[in-house]
Amino acid sequence: MLRINRQTDYAVRVVLALSKKPKGTRLPTSQIGREMLIPPALLQRIVAELASGGFIETQAGRDGGISLAHDPNQITLLQVVEHFEGTILLSDCVLREGDCPFELRCPVNCQWIRLRDLFRNEMASVTFEQLVEDSKQIEANLITASINPTLAPVSKKPIRPDNMPA
Repeated sequence: MLRINRQTDYAVRVVLALSKKPKGTRLPTSQIGREMLIPPALLQRIVAELASGGFIETQAGRDGGISLAHDPNQITLLQVVEHFEGTILLSDCVLREGDCPFELRCPVNCQWIRLRDLFRNEMASVTFEQLVEDSKQIEANLITASINPTLAPVSKKPIRPDNMPA
């Protein structure tokens, strides 16, 4: 099963929390931990790894905290995920060219490569700016549903980009 680990999920949450704030906003890590339900024991390690990857900047001291190192439209979901997970692969047979004895005559190998590329390209197209906009839309839908349940969306499907099938 292809699955993103918990640490990667938490890292995405940290970047998303910072992306929702005005540019240059510096927040204490403890605040982000509370907002995003990230255990303190993991938060420091995740923050250090995000900083080493160039996604966030840290400042120690009384007025310290963390902030985004780049605009949310310049950070993709793929970048954060692959920083924590490594290169996304769907099968060991596409790990390195020449590793599979059947690769030149295997129809499955071609499909693994095609599917890997589709998956990676899709994740590369998702910026944190887009995730912030999706978050605003979700919040607006929830508010509308709580004010007037008859106006709530009928479908409980997640928001999808226009180019993806429902």
